[in-house]
Amino acid sequence: MTKTAAWISAARLRTLPLSLSGILVGSALAFPPGEFNSGIFWLAMATTLGLQILSNFANDYGDGVKGTDNEERIGPMRALQSGVITDREMKKGIIATSILTALFALALIYLSFGQDDFLLSLLFIILGASAIIAAIKYTVGDSAYGYRGLGDLFVFIFFGLVSVLGVNFLMTKEINLWLLLPAISIGFLSSAVLNLNNMRDENSDRNANKKTLVVIYGKQFAKIYHFSLIAISFFCLLIFLLLFFNGKPIWILSPLLAFIPLVVHLKKIIQYKDPQVLDPELKKVALSTFALSLSFFMILLFIY
Repeated sequence: MTKTAAWISAARLRTLPLSLSGILVGSALAFPPGEFNSGIFWLAMATTLGLQILSNFANDYGDGVKGTDNEERIGPMRALQSGVITDREMKKGIIATSILTALFALALIYLSFGQDDFLLSLLFIILGASAIIAAIKYTVGDSAYGYRGLGDLFVFIFFGLVSVLGVNFLMTKEINLWLLLPAISIGFLSSAVLNLNNMRDENSDRNANKKTLVVIYGKQFAKIYHFSLIAISFFCLLIFLLLFFNGKPIWILSPLLAFIPLVVHLKKIIQYKDPQVLDPELKKVALSTFALSLSFFMILLFIY
């Protein structure tokens, strides 16, 4: 593996579409009131990509130096694990990505609020800084929360609630509590991807004392939890679409078609015994979530 290939691998390109799902949904919900802003949209996309890549680099570094990534791990070999990138080089990559992400976030906040609303700008600066710190602290350091069963909560908050509600507020400058329904839907699907990853890595995580929810509560709990995340996500989105787009063409419900491959996926989850079979399922859930979000965005763009 070349150094360039190792950096691309560490960025985990297959995780990036999932991270954009919340931005697509939150931005689409700015179409009905006529408040969609393309500048805010693209800067939010860039900021979110930066956060996801930062989280991936930090995860590679944290798991690598702790010895969690070893011969027991299932899935693609990590950059530090391969030895192509050193821990010192990965630290530099984390710092550089943090700075670039912070610059995107500051540009996003300035474009939204300008110099007119200092308090709201300060609030979003704090929120952005918290997201950067959280992305790093997932597996890095002695108090890494990913090793204490809190990774799911981070994903739900930042890639669900903050992503959907945050970008929508940056465009509309309004808080609509009903938007919690699609935000919860995206947050739960994103958490399902992390849970699936933790189910795959259960044995290596347990041996490395990485206490994910799967390690703490067991495989049977993880299956029920996974089923619940996807089921609740479906019903939250269904209720939102029925309530807010009543009277619109029936194809307004077409984003729900993304749940069809997830039904097949759940059957595999219920029946699985070998963690090896879970690795391909990660892509299925991530791409289904992205397809849902993209279709949601395109439909609202077409209608409004």
